[in-house]
Amino acid sequence: MLIELLLRFCIDIAAMSFLVFGLYYQRYKDKELVITAAMFNIFTFAVLTILSSVEFSIAAGFGLFAIFALFTLRSEQITKTEITYFFGSVSIALICSVQGTTLPLVILILLFVLLGAYLIDHPKMLKSVYAIKVTLDRIDPEALSNPEQMRVELSSRLGVDVMYFQITTLDYINDMARIKVFYRKVE
Repeated sequence: MLIELLLRFCIDIAAMSFLVFGLYYQRYKDKELVITAAMFNIFTFAVLTILSSVEFSIAAGFGLFAIFALFTLRSEQITKTEITYFFGSVSIALICSVQGTTLPLVILILLFVLLGAYLIDHPKMLKSVYAIKVTLDRIDPEALSNPEQMRVELSSRLGVDVMYFQITTLDYINDMARIKVFYRKVE
């Protein structure tokens, strides 16, 4: 049993590493999400391994999983791509840790999941959009009232084609705005 657990953990780490380090980090360079997803994967693997070895319903396990996810993610807005990779990392831990599945089935499912992620988020499939967090030393009046004008102004200031932006913080006391800018390089 200990050898199978070690094999499951190694498979989990290998699959999670491919997903968050090999795919996500190489494409988006977001160290914070990579660390979060990798550590959450390991913690989830440990919790679910314990839960699957005792009398505990799968519904309770998924409930616990949902609570952990909400607790971790509710403090900061993250993009749909970030949440997808994060959920993928946690799902890999779930797939690898649940006892009662055969290792060949686990490996096959992981191969399908990773191949799907690789193909769907491949840079040649969809034109890449880059993201950067920007702090503005003043709050532009257009930020909320005229988002299109703000997008054009950001494009001009940054020298890139801003696709869209997301306001993360407006601080009227210090007259400062934090935004996440999604852009394409001007060719």
